[in-house]
Amino acid sequence: MSKNKIVLCHVVAWLLYTVYCFVGIYIEKPQNQETIYWLQLSFILCMVIEFYYCYLLVYPLFLNRERLLFLVVAWAGAPLLFILFRYLLEETLYPVLLGFSNYGDDTTFEYIFFDNLYYATPMVVLSLVVWSVQEAFRKEKENKLLRQEKTQAELAFLKSQVNPHFLYNTLNYLYAQAYPVSEKLADAILKLSDMMRYMLHESPDGKVALEKEVNYLRSFIDIFRLRFEDRFFVDFTVDGHVDGQQIGALVLIPFVENAFKHGVADDPQVPIHISLIVMPHGLKFTVTNRISGSQKDQTTGIGLNNIRRRLELLYPHQHELLIKNDGQVHEAYLELSNL
Repeated sequence: MSKNKIVLCHVVAWLLYTVYCFVGIYIEKPQNQETIYWLQLSFILCMVIEFYYCYLLVYPLFLNRERLLFLVVAWAGAPLLFILFRYLLEETLYPVLLGFSNYGDDTTFEYIFFDNLYYATPMVVLSLVVWSVQEAFRKEKENKLLRQEKTQAELAFLKSQVNPHFLYNTLNYLYAQAYPVSEKLADAILKLSDMMRYMLHESPDGKVALEKEVNYLRSFIDIFRLRFEDRFFVDFTVDGHVDGQQIGALVLIPFVENAFKHGVADDPQVPIHISLIVMPHGLKFTVTNRISGSQKDQTTGIGLNNIRRRLELLYPHQHELLIKNDGQVHEAYLELSNL
């Protein structure tokens, strides 16, 4: 369900509940009916505040991430929020604006506290139920999409299996034929063979050695350099030790591919900057390029939308992806932790 539909459902539910309460007051026709309307309105408003405090803040931040201590503290604050707002409205604001309050002058604060604690508790539970049901539907939808994506990926993979050994042998043959003619061409064929082998490599968790990912990036850049020869300006730097670390296969390449597709690579004044900083248990990867006035390549590669999806699956709550684009310069920044 889309966010707009969820918001609409919430608005309709609260409106129906408000109408139900007001109709009940109208039918009963109690003394001081107008006063009861105002008190019912403030009561519902405090319920709304408490409900969305739990629904939008407490449960998404703490329950979903299993921060139980913070959850208990925030949970205890929900009834206090209800009591505070109701006291401010009915015992502070109403006497000034409307000339009446809910409780009498002789009512102790202790009585007000426990009386409102009784009314505040159901909203904590109701908000948990609503949030849990919505999360269950969201996760079910997410799992359904994952199953569809897995099926599509398996079909695409099967279609691409034109006997890899045949392709490797063919490239090796082309390498042997090209070497006497042009070492540059032979080297490009060899790099292409290594790249294909890397792309078809499978691992149980979808991760590979970071060193192999970096070598793939270097080969990709070298092959792309053939298109421009001496008019190719890319600054690729690697700081830190890449050995001994694991990373999701082909996680970094889409950002470089995107820079080559949409960026300017033949201007020495504004080269494409690619920076990889490797830390003991993480990395920072930045790709910066000036945006070209015309798109050079229509191929899509893996695509940034797909890489966002893969990052959510491979590094949940362990990555930060920032994309900046001011119309002149495009910058992609990726930070991974717990490699």
